Amino acid sequence: MISARSIVADVQSGRRKAVEVAAEALARADAYEALQPEVWIARVAPDDVLQAARVVDQRIGRGEKLPLAGAPFAVKDNLDVAGMPTTAACPEAAYTATQSAHVIARLLEAGAILIGKTNLDQFATGLVGVRSPYGAPGCVFNREYVSGGSSSGSSVAVAAGLVSFALGTDTAGSGRVPAAFNHLIGLKPTKGRWSTSGLVPACRSLDCITVFTRDTADAALVDSVASGFDEADPFSRMSPPALQIGAAFRLGVPDKPLEFFGDAESAALFDAALARLAKLGAEIVPVDVDPLIECASLLYQGPWVAERTAAIKELGVDHAALHPIVRKIVEGGKKYSAVDSFEGYYKLKRYMRSAEALWRNLDVLLLPTAPTIYKISDVIADPLALNANLGRYTNFVNLLDMSAIAVPAGFRKNATCFGVTLIGAAWADVALLALAARYEEHFPMTDKPQLDEKPRAAITLAVVGAHLQGMPLHHQLSSRAARFLGAAQTAPSYKLYAMANSTPPKPALAFDENGASIALELYELGVAEFGSFVAEVPPPLAIGTVTLADGTQVKGFVAEPRALIGAEDITKHGGWRAFIASKT
Repeated sequence: MISARSIVADVQSGRRKAVEVAAEALARADAYEALQPEVWIARVAPDDVLQAARVVDQRIGRGEKLPLAGAPFAVKDNLDVAGMPTTAACPEAAYTATQSAHVIARLLEAGAILIGKTNLDQFATGLVGVRSPYGAPGCVFNREYVSGGSSSGSSVAVAAGLVSFALGTDTAGSGRVPAAFNHLIGLKPTKGRWSTSGLVPACRSLDCITVFTRDTADAALVDSVASGFDEADPFSRMSPPALQIGAAFRLGVPDKPLEFFGDAESAALFDAALARLAKLGAEIVPVDVDPLIECASLLYQGPWVAERTAAIKELGVDHAALHPIVRKIVEGGKKYSAVDSFEGYYKLKRYMRSAEALWRNLDVLLLPTAPTIYKISDVIADPLALNANLGRYTNFVNLLDMSAIAVPAGFRKNATCFGVTLIGAAWADVALLALAARYEEHFPMTDKPQLDEKPRAAITLAVVGAHLQGMPLHHQLSSRAARFLGAAQTAPSYKLYAMANSTPPKPALAFDENGASIALELYELGVAEFGSFVAEVPPPLAIGTVTLADGTQVKGFVAEPRALIGAEDITKHGGWRAFIASKT
């Protein structure tokens, strides 16, 4: 996928048709699904994509000037698109939007072509991209590693060349960390500069809509269309005169060693980025960033957690439907009182006053976007602590009403990406874009590894009960990027039992020559993910070999003899799902 600017120039001039560009985008998206189907939650029907492109061509033919003519794009699925479901990666919360989010409507009117809605950490709660029932997209250069969240699918869609740009959102870093992990630009505007009308909130007072692009000029182009006051959004703000950053600028850098959690390559890449900025004319200003990091703790260890709880309550979602990690976070919000909220607000105001003083001495603050990167399997094993590590240098930015742009800063030896963030005061957005463009122009990072397009070593797993789609333990598969292969049946030599005293309710599958065929679902997992999944299987269940109706043998759930003590024989129902339905 070439840049949005190139596409627009070609389509606007008549050198290419928007419908040709759209057809190519559809073909790329189809091809990449074989590698990472987890990118998308919903695709726009191909005929609708092509028709939208034809309309753009017609408008161009009438002499209209469309700033985004024919540019294919994607949107995170916590943003409304008229006529499409919005899920926020929680199927139980899905609703069909009657109108598009304000920002999306602007992009469509400007001639952009929507390809689909992308995956995310459920309810935009996370920086890892694994907290979704739709699977876990990996870093495009090394798919063993997280793509970053919560805007995981949007970042991968751009980095893999499926679209020219994609919208994400950012409450704690979700528009920046995925950019760092996929060698992208991630623009996080000042709060209220882009309307959040039509956004499913995470923390309504902090949320921003963001954009991922391959270069800064594309980010500036999208920003020129998307930004602007929206009367319908109570959090929208009138823009004052834009702040400026001169050719010589004061660059704030931490005055003590940063925490990279043992990642020496990240530390070296950060130093190299700092050296590049110094060559651009930066005056280095040592800054104490400890108050900023202390402020960041308010987001998940203070009453702002309750704002996430309130957002989900407003949607009427049963907490039982939530991903377990998301549920743990939002249920933690219930412990905060109104008094706690005011006390937290007073603390924040003190931190804000301290932050305001920063901008009297510097123009820009430089920090790592994320201090390191983790494998998907490592995040699944330690979900809260590793997620917190990734947000160390991002969580404070929206709390303190700052603007930011994440830019690439190199690769580690394992082909994972590192990035840095240029942070400014509120309304420094345009100046940050200009500085990032200078950085990009003088230090282009064109030497990068190939996309990871190797078929992954995989194991097929059969599940018969609580891991089926829509069942309580399905997240143990989806969070490991398990790929659904389809429904199937066992050979006619099994019996199914509802185990006694099992929480959540679970069946036991037992071989019996006098048995029957039992309905099941087949999934494909990577070898490492399969290993971590097996480690979570509790006795008296185990993973063994199951024979399917066609004679194929796959790995699947089997039961120790003790699993049948007090169990009910439910073979006559033909499967767990039918048995559960019989009970309602």
